[in-house]
Amino acid sequence: MALTNSVVEAQKNLIDPAVLKKSVIGDYHRIDLWKDVSELDWEDWCWQVKNRIHTKEELAHLIKFTPEEEEGLKKSHGRLSLAITPYWANLMDQDDPNCPIRRQAVPTIHESNVSPHEMIDPCAEDRDSPVPGLVHRYPDRVLLLATEMCFSYCRHCTRRRMVGENKNILDIKNIDKAIEYIRSDKKIRDVLISGGDPFMLEDDVLEEIIKKLRSVSQIEFLRIGTRAPVTLPQRITNSLVTMLKKYAPIWISVHFNHPKEITKRCKFACDVLADNGFPLGSQTVLLKGINDRPYIMKKLMHELLEIRVRPYYIYQCDPVKGTAHFRTPISVGINIIEKMRGHTSGYAVPVYVVDAPGGGGKIPVGPNYLISEAKDRYTFRNYKKKIYTYIEADKE
Repeated sequence: MALTNSVVEAQKNLIDPAVLKKSVIGDYHRIDLWKDVSELDWEDWCWQVKNRIHTKEELAHLIKFTPEEEEGLKKSHGRLSLAITPYWANLMDQDDPNCPIRRQAVPTIHESNVSPHEMIDPCAEDRDSPVPGLVHRYPDRVLLLATEMCFSYCRHCTRRRMVGENKNILDIKNIDKAIEYIRSDKKIRDVLISGGDPFMLEDDVLEEIIKKLRSVSQIEFLRIGTRAPVTLPQRITNSLVTMLKKYAPIWISVHFNHPKEITKRCKFACDVLADNGFPLGSQTVLLKGINDRPYIMKKLMHELLEIRVRPYYIYQCDPVKGTAHFRTPISVGINIIEKMRGHTSGYAVPVYVVDAPGGGGKIPVGPNYLISEAKDRYTFRNYKKKIYTYIEADKE
C-alpha cells in the first residue's frame, strides 16, 4: 500500500488528541512494542496502518500463544495473512485464547481443516461480476469492490479468496468500466462500495470513486461498507468526514461482532459520523464461541443503539474454505432471534439471513409465528407462545 501522505500532512487532518480524553485514546503504553509511541502518532491512521502486526515475533509482545495459534501462524501467509492494527491488537486479552477480538484476528490451525461443503467463493460473486470489481446480483443494486485491502484481516472473511496484500485499489480503468456499466442499466439505483475496506483508500482516491458514482443520475442510494470504527477508529478524520459530506447522503454499514469492540474510541468515531449526518447501520456475522449466545447478541445490539448504530443484519457465517470452526447450526441463529423478538425493542432486532450458497442471495430466516391459515382466518403465536387469530374483513 502506498500511503502518499507524509506523517506531518496526515496529522493535520486528525481529530486533535487534545480533544480526546486519555480514557478514550486508551492505555497502549503498557505494551513494550508501543511504549515510546506518542499520542499524536497513535491517533494517526497512517501510522497505525504502517505499524500493523504482521509477524509472530511482533504478536508475541501481546499474547501468549496456544499450540493452535502457533501452528496457525506458521501457515499464515499470502492471501489473508496476519495483519492487525495496533489499536485492535491492544484490545486482545493476553491470556485468554477465547477473547473475541483475539479469535477474530489471530489465525489458528483450524483454518487448515477444510470441510467438503466449503467453497472458495460461496456467494458466487465472481460469477455475477459483469465487469472486474462489480457484482450485480439483485435487479436494482450493485456491489463495487474498490480495494482488496483491510485494516485488519478477520479470520472468518467471506472474501478471503481476494483480500490480501497484493493490490490496494481496483484499477482506475476497471472503475470506469464499472461506472459505465451502472450508467447503462437504468434499473440500478443503489450502490454499495465495499472491498476490502474502502476507508483503506486515501481521501482523494475514495473521493474520485464517489464523485464518479454521483455523476450517474439514476443512483439514489449510496452506501459504504467498513470496519474502520471497529478496527481503526482513528481513520474517521476531519478531512474524511468533510469530503464525504460533499456527496451526502451516504449511508455507512459497519461490521460489529461483539460488545468488546464498542470501546470509547469506537463510540467517538461513530459520534463523529452520526453528528455529521451519516446514517449508521450494523452487520454482524454469527460466530461460534464469539457471539452465538442470545445474551451476548442482545448486549451487542443494545450497545449499538446507544452509539446510534441501527442493527441491520446478522449473517450466517458463509461456508468459505477454512471457516468451519466459526460456523454454528442455523437453529442457533433462529434461537437468538426468538430470544430477542418481543423481549427487547424492535430497533434492536436485526434480520437473520443466510446468504444462499451458489449466489442465491440473502434469505431471511427466523422463528415461525404463523401457525396456520384457512380461507380468511390466520392463526399466530406471539413471543410468549400464546395463540391469537386474525380474521380478514369480508370481501365484496
